[in-house]
Amino acid sequence: MTQSNGSTAHTLQIAQQPEADELLGRSPLAAMIGMLLDQQVPMEWAFSGPFTLAQRMGSDDLDAHEIAAYDPEAFTQLFTAKPALHRYPGSMAKRVQQLCQFLVAEYDGDADAVWGDAGTGAELLKRLKALPGFGTQKAQIFLALLGKQLGVRPAGWRAAAGPYGEAGSHRSVADITGPDSLARVRAYKQEAKAAAKAAAAKKS
Repeated sequence: MTQSNGSTAHTLQIAQQPEADELLGRSPLAAMIGMLLDQQVPMEWAFSGPFTLAQRMGSDDLDAHEIAAYDPEAFTQLFTAKPALHRYPGSMAKRVQQLCQFLVAEYDGDADAVWGDAGTGAELLKRLKALPGFGTQKAQIFLALLGKQLGVRPAGWRAAAGPYGEAGSHRSVADITGPDSLARVRAYKQEAKAAAKAAAAKKS
């Protein structure tokens, strides 16, 4: 298997599926797409999506140029085929294509070019927030993932990542390094959701 864009492979355990995690660790685009898919579905489902997509495209990696140019209807079918890649496969297929089209237009299709020459965490956060489908929270979580597990650490990256950048925290996918930490992150998310629900109930 080849390294994407000559990058160094990292060991990840987010998808909890060896082949899917191996792809995430060596392919910046796969990691970015996994982050994009990480909403309204279990984290493992979201981050195993890039591997399933690559399989369905007949490759061992993902290419932004190929995805950007793919027939939209045929690309959607890659997402909707059972098992579906997401709870909302049609809309997420569109978002993945939009992301890849943006990468082709702005970064010649290289996902790691988004952070390759970012001088500060604030600059990198700004670049991530410009990606289609990446709001502030998603951008901060991905920035934390880049810093904590993928060795991308421009000056001030922890501060730019907000609470997700804190060392020793278990707030997001950036902190998942195996089954135990996955359980801790899931528990944190459930507690945060319950607290938000309780706060909303008090206001009503």
